[in-house]
Amino acid sequence: MAGDNSKKENLKIDATGPDHNSPFYLHLFDYPRQMHVNDALIDNNYLDWVQEMENFLFAKNKRGFINGTIKKPETDDANYMAWMRCDAMIKGWLTTTMEKEIRGSVKYANSASEIWKDLQERFGKESAPRAYELKQAISNTRQDGMTVSAYYTKLRGLWDEMQSFLPTPKCKCNGCTCGVGKSLKELREKEQLYEFLMGLDREFSIIGTQIC
Repeated sequence: MAGDNSKKENLKIDATGPDHNSPFYLHLFDYPRQMHVNDALIDNNYLDWVQEMENFLFAKNKRGFINGTIKKPETDDANYMAWMRCDAMIKGWLTTTMEKEIRGSVKYANSASEIWKDLQERFGKESAPRAYELKQAISNTRQDGMTVSAYYTKLRGLWDEMQSFLPTPKCKCNGCTCGVGKSLKELREKEQLYEFLMGLDREFSIIGTQIC
């Protein structure tokens, strides 16, 4: 009878199943070599890549592994092996979505957060060369036979990426009433309007004279 009770207790424990809300939870079908973004990371698409990867890791409840909030436990901690498994999985997710050269440069990283920080330093918001490329691309973009909607959409993508590199400054005064933030925002919007108008095909040039 005691043996039967023990079996029932074990069945009860197993029936509870894993905690799906735990950041250490891994699905049965999770494996390292999975592509979870539309395009692999290359030199000039970091912002798109990082946004997609962050969304995926958030959905998987794993962002804490890359931003450092879920720290590596001590080796005698009950969660040590679970952390190691998750970190290894995330490293696989990250490196699988990189071009060969970038993947080779981070293959000896000790953790997923180390890879994440390395990519931020190389391709993140302080990348002056990419900001220069964007500014040049905006200046050179022309409608060139596209529909007005398609032309605007192309420019809007460049503007949004530039905004992530060089965000519009905001006044940090406590209870500020000077309106400098609003003025700077309006100034950037006017600059974008001029950039849009300058790239329109000649048949639409009258629009520029009417607006300006």
